[in-house]
Amino acid sequence: MAASALFILDLKGKPLISRNYKGDVGLGEIENFMGVLLQREEEGTLTPVLTYGHVHFLWIKHANLYLVATTKKNGNASLVFSFLYKVVEVFSEYFKELEEESIRDNFVIIYELLDELMDFGFPQTTDSKILQEYITQEGNKLDTGRSRVPTTVTNAVSWRSEGIRYKKNEVFIDVIESVNLLVSANGSVVLSEVVGTIKLKVFLSGMPELRLGLNDRVLFELTGRGKNKSVELEDVKFHQCVRLSRFDNDRTISFIPPDGDFELMSYRLHTQVKPLIWIESIIEKFSHSRVEIMVKAKGQFKKQSVANGVEIAVPVPSDADSPKFKTTVGSAPVPAGTQRGSSGASNPFLVEKEEEEGRPPIAVRFEIPYFTVSGIQVRYMKIIEKSGYQALPWVRYNHPERGLSDPHQLRGPPWTPPWTPRPPWTPRPPRTLPCPLPSSGPIKMELRPPCPAGLGALGHWEQSGGVLVPIEGFGGAEGRGGPHPLLWAPLPV
Repeated sequence: MAASALFILDLKGKPLISRNYKGDVGLGEIENFMGVLLQREEEGTLTPVLTYGHVHFLWIKHANLYLVATTKKNGNASLVFSFLYKVVEVFSEYFKELEEESIRDNFVIIYELLDELMDFGFPQTTDSKILQEYITQEGNKLDTGRSRVPTTVTNAVSWRSEGIRYKKNEVFIDVIESVNLLVSANGSVVLSEVVGTIKLKVFLSGMPELRLGLNDRVLFELTGRGKNKSVELEDVKFHQCVRLSRFDNDRTISFIPPDGDFELMSYRLHTQVKPLIWIESIIEKFSHSRVEIMVKAKGQFKKQSVANGVEIAVPVPSDADSPKFKTTVGSAPVPAGTQRGSSGASNPFLVEKEEEEGRPPIAVRFEIPYFTVSGIQVRYMKIIEKSGYQALPWVRYNHPERGLSDPHQLRGPPWTPPWTPRPPWTPRPPRTLPCPLPSSGPIKMELRPPCPAGLGALGHWEQSGGVLVPIEGFGGAEGRGGPHPLLWAPLPV
């Protein structure tokens, strides 16, 4: 059992739109939601599930909206919350931004979507690409001769339409790992976890079957390869396209992919990781009205890697005033309403009164291209399609990290804001590199000195007039990659 009704409310708790799927919970029950929420918030006991009488409210907040599902039964809370976040994702695909104004401007389409997303309290079609095939923002003329619902909805493969064609068949694989670290005052790691995702961008014709090979430790043990250079994956979560029975039997990740972008799988590793950027800070107080914070940052990763977008957030007392900054690298802005620095700095503050507020940890945020902490590797990607066309799989690795370093005192939970992915792949003009050629034709190699500095990524290159030229189709995040262009490394098919 999932949900009896779904409501979308504004910040004042006024219903903007609702859909009653079962009828066992009256629509008037939603009037009790905001009162219970405010009461729990004042008491400091706010939870994702609120109860008033015999009615349970399962809610999430997005922008200036509350999405609330109601039920009287002991339903599957995880299923309901997954559905609510899926509703946000689908509405965002349709309206670009999901907020109160977009709800008011699209009542008709939202009612149609709510009818398709859930039926009698159970989630149904939640794939936005399939929904967009027959629920559009354009007017539809009445046609009683044929059904508007595509056959994809009732197919065994409901996440991919038939008849897809591309001139160039390619698959782009992104391996993204985030590391959450909490370091104590004496330098010991208190909390360390690696959260990884594998995302695909698929441009393949027909109905191909893909098989992805990883350096999975369980697979290596089953095949007698030992544990060297293998990773033990935990808390693995797959997209619905993956054949779970086959993965349970022989650890093979086999699937028919959706078209375009999607997240294939996510995983978690509880392993000890040393901080890749080490933070030291010294706090000096002068009388009762002045404090100086000295922050030093040191990289602890290999010279071949480059940390991009390094941001260091230094918490200060709430009554700090008249800040002054001195930085050796980067800048130290203080946005309105916040006290933040973005580089190692010496920051004297003028404090009007002394207040015991504790010492929250210093937060560090950065990302490292072509680098994964866990050592996970994509060994191969096999593409099988009945027409037998040739396809190119490409892979790249990225490592955004959020670290917390507290040289004085541990206070509060880890800082884990949502990660913002890189901008999509964009083409760039070919670049010639005066390097000696080990062979002719397409090759796979790693560029090192005496090649141009900064080009340490694996790439796909070919011979052209005595120099190496990237094959058409390479791309990167221009302006964000530092001295390392973000290149795609080809995989064996």
